[in-house]
Amino acid sequence: MNDDELQAAVARAVPGMADERIVSVREARGGDIGESYRIDTERRRLFVKVRRDMPARLFQREAEGLRLLGQAGALAVPEPLYAGEIPGQAGGMLVLEWIETGPARPETIEALGTGLAAQHRTTSPDGRYGLRTDNYIGLLPQVNTPADSWPAFYRDSRLLPLAKLAEARGLLPTGRRDGLHKLMDRLDRWLPARPAPSLLHGDLWSGNWLAGADGRPWLIDPAVYYGDRECDLAFSELFGGFPPRFYAAYREAYPVAREYEERKPIYQLYHLLVHLILFGEAYGAAVDRVLRRYAGGV
Repeated sequence: MNDDELQAAVARAVPGMADERIVSVREARGGDIGESYRIDTERRRLFVKVRRDMPARLFQREAEGLRLLGQAGALAVPEPLYAGEIPGQAGGMLVLEWIETGPARPETIEALGTGLAAQHRTTSPDGRYGLRTDNYIGLLPQVNTPADSWPAFYRDSRLLPLAKLAEARGLLPTGRRDGLHKLMDRLDRWLPARPAPSLLHGDLWSGNWLAGADGRPWLIDPAVYYGDRECDLAFSELFGGFPPRFYAAYREAYPVAREYEERKPIYQLYHLLVHLILFGEAYGAAVDRVLRRYAGGV
């Protein structure tokens, strides 16, 4: 999208923008699912993501997730100013307030751990797992059909949809497919039946939080739902990037069960399957290691 098209789209989409003069437009870092820009007006700075080959609802669900996290009041999130269709064009667009970043100071990292623990104490209003709407994990649809049983939700709304998608893309050879279905049949051996249905970020890797110039940690790019809080912790550990100070602050505020270490790879499996589908067989060996541990024979 060229600068003129982007300026026109943002001016039409964001309330009040028609009266603001845009000073500059430049590409920005941030987000893996679209073109990202920084727009400076005479009054403020905005972050804009666009994707012409994806539906507007991808960005609408992201904005809804940010608002839900914001309502919890535990950690800062950028304010969504617009989420929907690109005015006059195909595709979707998200406009957020710009976050000025700074160094990840020790106190910022501790605040991230303490804040995440506070967020996880926010639980679903009806005590169920999932969310009233489906959303996305990266570019993949994420099923959030509410359930009363956590193992059933994790099987039916997390592992099973990805198993079907991976098989359709030729990424589940016989042994991997059989191991995955065997694990799904045995989930209640390892997963708690009724953990607290915590408000989860849902995609908590190190690239989805920012250290603000004001010293506060900010969450971005969520894939929210209500589930076992250990899911956020497990994914945060999968690819690294979170220092020990973060986990110490979290555990001091909200201790974690000893059994977490035993079931952590099962929670990481969901994200490994996401990466298998998005990026291919480079993640197949990691999937297979989890399946050998819990299902055997892969």
